[in-house]
Amino acid sequence: MGFVKGSTCAFTESILRNCGFHTGLFTSPHLIDVRERFRLDGMDICEEKFLAYFWWCFDRFKERATDEVPMPTYFRFLALLAFKIFAAEQVDVAILEVGLGGKYDATNVVENPVVCGIASLGYDHMEILGNTLGQIAGEKAGIFKRGVPAFTVPQPDEAMLVLEEKASELDVHLEVAAPLDASVLSGLHLGLEGEHQYINAALAIALCSTWLQRTGHVEINYLKEMTHLPEQFVKGLATAALQGRAQIVPDQLIESESSGDLVFYLDGAHSPESMDVCAKWFSLAIKGDYKQHNSYASNHGHNELGPSHDSVEISHHEASKKSSTQFLLFNCMSVRDPELLLPRLVRACASHGVHFQKALFVPNVSVYYKVGTSASTADTQVDLSWQLTLRRIWENLVRGEKVTGNDVKNTDHTYEEVTDDSEKGAQSCENSKVFPSLPVAINWLRDTVRKNRSGRSQVLVTGSLHLVGDVLRLVKK
Repeated sequence: MGFVKGSTCAFTESILRNCGFHTGLFTSPHLIDVRERFRLDGMDICEEKFLAYFWWCFDRFKERATDEVPMPTYFRFLALLAFKIFAAEQVDVAILEVGLGGKYDATNVVENPVVCGIASLGYDHMEILGNTLGQIAGEKAGIFKRGVPAFTVPQPDEAMLVLEEKASELDVHLEVAAPLDASVLSGLHLGLEGEHQYINAALAIALCSTWLQRTGHVEINYLKEMTHLPEQFVKGLATAALQGRAQIVPDQLIESESSGDLVFYLDGAHSPESMDVCAKWFSLAIKGDYKQHNSYASNHGHNELGPSHDSVEISHHEASKKSSTQFLLFNCMSVRDPELLLPRLVRACASHGVHFQKALFVPNVSVYYKVGTSASTADTQVDLSWQLTLRRIWENLVRGEKVTGNDVKNTDHTYEEVTDDSEKGAQSCENSKVFPSLPVAINWLRDTVRKNRSGRSQVLVTGSLHLVGDVLRLVKK
C-alpha cells in the first residue's frame, strides 16, 4: 500500500492488526529513535533485530558501491531496509508511508501494490513538490499504478482535478472516501485526537476493506457498509496510536513536585492547513475538564495504547483552583514560510479565545549517537538568526502590524528592546523569547512554574516534528 499521511497509516495498521494480520509499517519521520520508522505488529522493531538487519544491508551495499552507483541516500537506504525487514519477517501486509511527494519517492519502487491512498493535500514541501495544489497533487499522484485501485479524501477542486486526470491516464479507479460518521464507533472514540481524524479514519477503512477484498479475505466492502463496522475495525480505530500528534504530556519533573502545573501539548503540524487543525485541537483541549484516554481500553478495564499515549486527567475541582497561562514553543525548518504558519496559528487560537502570553523560539539541536540511546542535546553556540527572524515575525503579528519580506528582517530596532539574560543566555522582548537551546527553554518554563504555584502553564509545541521529538525526550525522563 502507498500513503502520504502518518495518521492514515496508524489507523490502517491498527485495523489490520486487530483483524489478526502480521503487519509491517514503514513510516516517516521518527521523533526519538530511528527504529520508530519500522513497526512490526504495532511495536517498534527491537534493537537487536534492527542492528542485524541494518548491518546486513549496509555491508552488502558497501561491497557493491562504486563511483557510478554510490551508496543509497539516507531515506532510500531506510526504505530498502524496510523492504528487507518485512520480507525477512514474512509480514502479511506492508504499509508504506511515502517520504516526500510520491512520484520520485523511494517507496514508489513497488510496482504492483494492492491499493494506494492519498490523504488531505496542503501546501507542504513546496520547495520540492511545487507552488500550487495542482502541482503538489501531480507529484502525489505518482503513487498511482495502472489498474490498481486508489482512494483519496475530499480535496480542493484544483487538487482533485489533477488526481482524477492522473488516475484516468493510468486506468486507475479513484474513489473519494467521505468522512467517517462517529455513530458507527458504537460510543467509542478514535485513538487519535482531532475532528480531522474522521477523514483519515475513513480513508483507512477504505484501504483496509479493499486490501481484505483483493487478497481474498472478505467479500463485504465495508466502505459501502459504513453504517456497521466489524468489531475489529472499531477496535483498530479506537486503539490507533501516533506519537507527536495531538499528544498531551505532563512534565515529569514538575509533575513530581506539583501535579498538572506544567503540561506540554505536542503536535508536529508544519503546514498552514495543519496549523489550523493544531490550533483548534489545542484550544479545545485546554478548556474545562479535559481527559485524554481511550474509551475502548476504559470499557474493557485496561490500557491498550502502549507507551506512546499519556493519560492526562485534570478535574474541574483542580482546574478551578489555578489560573492557566498559555505559552507557544515553536521552531520550523527554514524552507517553510513562518509568515504563513504563525498567522494561521494565532488567528485560529484567537477565534477560540486563546492567546499566548509568550512565544518561545528555539533551535533543533538533537544529535543521535547510536540506536537505542537517548539523544544528547548540547548547549553549544548555535546560529540563532532564524529564531530571531521567527521572533520578529511574531512580534509584528501580535502587535497587529503587517508582516512583509524585507520589513521583517530589518525593523527589529524600531520597536524591540532586546535584553540579554546572562543567566540563561536568552534574548527577550515583550511577547517572546529566543533561547540558545531547548533545555534552557524547558528550564525557564520550569522556573516560571515554580515561581507561580497559583497557576498552571500549558505549552503548545508545534512547527516541527524534530522539535516535538526533542521535547518528548526531555520532559519524559
